[in-house]
This record gives sequence, C-alpha cells and structure tokens, in this order.
Amino acid sequence: MTLTAESPHPVGDAILRRQRVRESAARTYARSFPIVPVRASGMTVEGADGRRYLDCLSGAGTLALGHNHPVVLAAIRRTLDSGAPLHLLDLATAEKDDFTTALLESLPAPFANDARVHFCSPAGTDAVEAALKLMQTATGRRGALAFTGAYHGMTAGALAVTGNVAVKEPLPSGGEVTRLPYPYSYRCPFGVGGEAGERLAAVYAERLLDDPAGGVVPPAAMIVEAVQGEGGAVPAPDGWLREMRRITAERGIPLIVDEVQTGVGRTGAMWAVEHSGIVPDAMVLSKAIGGSLPLAVVAYRAEYDGWRPGAHTGTFRGNTLAMAAGAATLRHVAANGLAARAEQVGRRLMTELTALKERLPVIGDVRGRGLMLGVELVDPAGGPDAVGSCPPDPALAVRVREACLARGLIVELGGRHDAVLRLLPPLTITDEQAGAVLERLAEAIAAAAGDGS
Repeated sequence: MTLTAESPHPVGDAILRRQRVRESAARTYARSFPIVPVRASGMTVEGADGRRYLDCLSGAGTLALGHNHPVVLAAIRRTLDSGAPLHLLDLATAEKDDFTTALLESLPAPFANDARVHFCSPAGTDAVEAALKLMQTATGRRGALAFTGAYHGMTAGALAVTGNVAVKEPLPSGGEVTRLPYPYSYRCPFGVGGEAGERLAAVYAERLLDDPAGGVVPPAAMIVEAVQGEGGAVPAPDGWLREMRRITAERGIPLIVDEVQTGVGRTGAMWAVEHSGIVPDAMVLSKAIGGSLPLAVVAYRAEYDGWRPGAHTGTFRGNTLAMAAGAATLRHVAANGLAARAEQVGRRLMTELTALKERLPVIGDVRGRGLMLGVELVDPAGGPDAVGSCPPDPALAVRVREACLARGLIVELGGRHDAVLRLLPPLTITDEQAGAVLERLAEAIAAAAGDGS
C-alpha cells in the first residue's frame, strides 16, 4: 500500500495536518513525501511512524556525507563548546579563515591560485545573483547567456537564467537572457543526438554570437551547469564544455559554472569542471560545502574583483557552524577518496539500471555522472521521435515515486517533464545500500508500470 498523508500514525498525521494548514502552497518536497522524519543517520531516515527509508534525495545533494555524520557533528560540537560567536556578519573569524583555506585547497589549482571568495546569503540562488552582478560590474554589460534545461535558483536574476517555463511564466522578466541549446542526447534539440548533436550545439552558439544580425548584444557572462540537476541529471559532454570555454574566452565573455549541486565529490570528481579540465572565471558553490548547514559562496578570478564595499551583502553571509561543518566535510571527502567512491558506485548503479531497460521498456534513458543519476521514464507505446526516444511519462514517474516510498526509498523527480527519477545518495553509500536501492527501485518501476491506476 502506498503511504499517504492520511496514513493512521497519530503524531505524524497531526504534524502533517498542521503543515498543510499553516505552510504556504509553494511547499514541494512535503507534498511528494508525506512523512515526518524524527531521526536520521547516514543514508537512513526514520519517520514518526517508525518506518525507515533509504534517502536518495540527500537534501537535494546537500548531504555529501549523509545525515548526522560523526565528522560533521564533531565539528559543530567543537565550535559550540569553544564559545565562538555564531553570527558576525562578514567579520574575520578563525572558523571562516579555516573554511576558506579548506575550500581553496579543494578547488582546481589553476583556478584556486588566483581566486577570491565572496560569502553570500546562505542559499545557492543568492550566490548565482552575486556572480551575475559581479560580471555585470566587471564588464559593464547587462545580458547573460544561459541554456535550455538550466536551473539556477528562484530569485529574480537566477530565475531569469533558469530554463523552466512553469516557474517563470507568472513573473515579469528578470533581464535579457539569450537561451542556447544544451546538449541532451536523448532528447536532442537538433533531432540527431550523440556527438553530432553536441557539435551542432557548439556551432550554433558560436555562429549566433558572431552574427551581427543574430540579436545578441555582447553579454556580461555565460552561466552553465556541468551536469544539469533539476533539468534531469544531464551531463555536459566534456568536449562541448571545453568548446564553451573556448568560445567565451575568445570573445571576452566571463564563464560562470554553477556547481551548487555537482560540487564536493558528487560527480566522481571534487568539482565537476575537473572532468573537462576547463578553468572557469567564476564558480557558484552551495549545498554540500556547508556540511548540511546553510552556506553559499561565489569564487572567482581576482581580475574580476572590482566590487565596491557593500556591492553584494546580506545579514547571514556565512554561518560559523556551517563554516566549521563545511571545512570538516571538504577535508573528509578529500582525505577518504569519496569522489572516487562516488564514481565507482555510480558506475555500478548506471550499469545495472541500464540493464533494467531490457526488462522494463518504460525506462527510456539512464544517465548522469558519479552519484548524480537520472532514470527517464517513458511511454513505449507512444512511438519514437526522430532520434528514437519515446514520449516522457510524468504520470508513471509519480506512481514510481509513490511505489518507492512504500518500499522505503526516497527518490524525487526532475527533468523537462518531471519524468526523470533522480538519484542523489550520499557519497558514503555502502555496497549493501546500493544493492537495496537497485532492488527497491526495480520493484517500484515494475509495479507502477503494471498498474495504470
């Protein structure tokens, strides 16, 4: 039986009822997962009803080490016990100094050697705003280049460069943005897929920028995700990303890479840009860098540091506890080879999920990088398009998510049509847990595909 918000567990049910009445209609994950977590450790979450779940959402990628990791808890307790001030605006503290050191040590050397770090308000979307404002200040330009399928946040500038039409439609324009095609082989914007689609995406971008009648005013920046997260776990091909770096460098366009969800080992490298070897002009960082607590920064090349004091501020520019937890997380991931572990387990999950396509034709595509994976669900009876891809099946995806929850597995949806099952388990996932995820997910897809109700 699928667990619902009306399930008879008095304490949890009462809390869920009050949430529905008192919180805004904009709540999201609470609708997908009508549970009340009371305890969590590693990858396991226990609800008020006593049921246990394997968490493949991990705070949308925030929990690199899973819930309540001992290293994180020790850093938080140590900071609390030290009597360190927990809030000091942007004053210098030993905790901030240590976090900045750990962060710069973790970043690719060619970038970090000449980098500045700006602490933002604690959400990734504010770091995106900061990066865009920084490049507008540095270049004197206003427009931006962004990509189809992109997600960069929900504040005005971040939303302007986001691709999702549904969340943008009710709002006034957030600025002039030129939308470029992101190479998405399974649903190729050019109808060809593979390396040919990748090549066309790069050629299109270059020709458009060089066309005096193309309508594109020289932009302040290009912003791109090395792996689109909310867009459906779509990795940017390394060669294409290198082309974007070449194209922007040759035209004096700063390149911002959004690593909010891909950072801290998630994709099988400490930072996703390392797969392609590019050196961006700025990197937007949040989620896992705070060790499960709110923290966001933008790191950028020193030549762009032309801001005046107060050009981008916020009351909560760096939380002392988050900095301590973040520094501990960054060092633990590096010292224990967890990026390589993510690559290893991710390869296993990818291989076994791809094999499931033979048995479950509703699986149209399996893709991703490291422990940032997507399983796109389709209607095989709908007929293939020009590149052989069947129509997305968002209704099936909802049923699968519910069937997963009933089996003790938390999996969220994403992608262009919310038809992609997204897997973001912690980097500490064990082999046994990976096996359980595969088993439960396969059962859920089979059950939901056989039940059209």
